[in-house]
Amino acid sequence: MQNDLLLQNIKTTLQKSKVEKLAAIASESTFSVKDLIDLSFYHDEQVGFRAAWILENVYTAHQQRFLPHALYFLEKLPQQSNLSALRHYVKILAFMTRKNAPFEIRKVIADYDTDHLVEVVFAWLIDDKIPVAVKSYCLNILANLNAKHGWIREELLQTMDFLEDKESIAFFAKVKQIRKQLWKLV
Repeated sequence: MQNDLLLQNIKTTLQKSKVEKLAAIASESTFSVKDLIDLSFYHDEQVGFRAAWILENVYTAHQQRFLPHALYFLEKLPQQSNLSALRHYVKILAFMTRKNAPFEIRKVIADYDTDHLVEVVFAWLIDDKIPVAVKSYCLNILANLNAKHGWIREELLQTMDFLEDKESIAFFAKVKQIRKQLWKLV
């Protein structure tokens, strides 16, 4: 499938089954994960959202296809301004930073200079314009990266204290979960 055909496929409304099918096609190397990443920045935000959704499915179901483009993904992530696509981006990064992520992914994260990512994720966490679903994954990312950046713990605890009254009940529940995770590390 060429880029034009991929673009044509995601210009229309997608259902979960078609997203999974397109992710499977991506896993067969008919178009690259890099193409999906690039399309997630498409000027039509719906196309960008759909590309990011497919990208998330490639990551979860066909990680070996995602892996060669993991660094490109990490480099592009801070530039993502489409809030619908950003939700999928931070979800992928939350998966990538888990302690039980596959060895190859953990190695990519361990070898990558994540300082800038941490700054960007903290900025998203305190930004009033960022949806709570994105912020929820930001909490996971920061808690997961605490193993690499020990200073995150105190900063994240203070930030959560600050945000607790400003966000939703769902966010409050996520904060409780992250606090438990951070306290286990002490």
